[in-house]
Amino acid sequence: MSRQIQISPSILSADFARLGEEVRAIDSAGADWIHVDVMDGHYVPNISIGAGVVKALKPHTSKPMDVHLMIAPCDRYLEDFAKAGSDMITVHAEAGPHLDRSLQAIRDLGVKAGVSLNPSTPETVLEYVMDRLDLILVMSVNPGFGGQSFIESQLTKIARLREMIGDRPIDLSVDGGVNAQNAARVVEAGANVLVAGSAVFGNNDESLYAANISAIRGE
Repeated sequence: MSRQIQISPSILSADFARLGEEVRAIDSAGADWIHVDVMDGHYVPNISIGAGVVKALKPHTSKPMDVHLMIAPCDRYLEDFAKAGSDMITVHAEAGPHLDRSLQAIRDLGVKAGVSLNPSTPETVLEYVMDRLDLILVMSVNPGFGGQSFIESQLTKIARLREMIGDRPIDLSVDGGVNAQNAARVVEAGANVLVAGSAVFGNNDESLYAANISAIRGE
């Protein structure tokens, strides 16, 4: 099933002193989703933001809030992020003891459910939860920091996941080092959602956001 390419700028690369303005700017510049990276300093070696920031940003955009939880354990926080306004919640396959239960809990909250795979995590971990998924997020860098270089081996994983998805209505997203130079190869491998941080925000010059998004989209 062919799906339209979606660009989901990661606000991890935004100016944190102006987050509301930055979200409005990328919304106006052509972003399809707003990607929110939540990090706990435990599962990944960095700390970012929590559910309160998601709630504060929700009124600043009409686009879906694509919330990526790089936290462990994750289950106890799912309700908080759902109530804050998340449209999609993605958890890492290793972030709890029972992935199937976590995905059921997200969907029971009325939110789309996703799983993120680290570079070393095989796609086979999803074999028995495919029908619980709305989104698969392939990490093409090791999670925790923005500005890293794309890991080429993940192109093979993307292609394998596209085969696994088949005709299921599951979005296949890629996060990490995605830019205008490699976006076409990522899409060719099978992705239909491109998460981009520094490639969109650059030096936080709002006048360039629309052009940056268009370049990643291949326009």
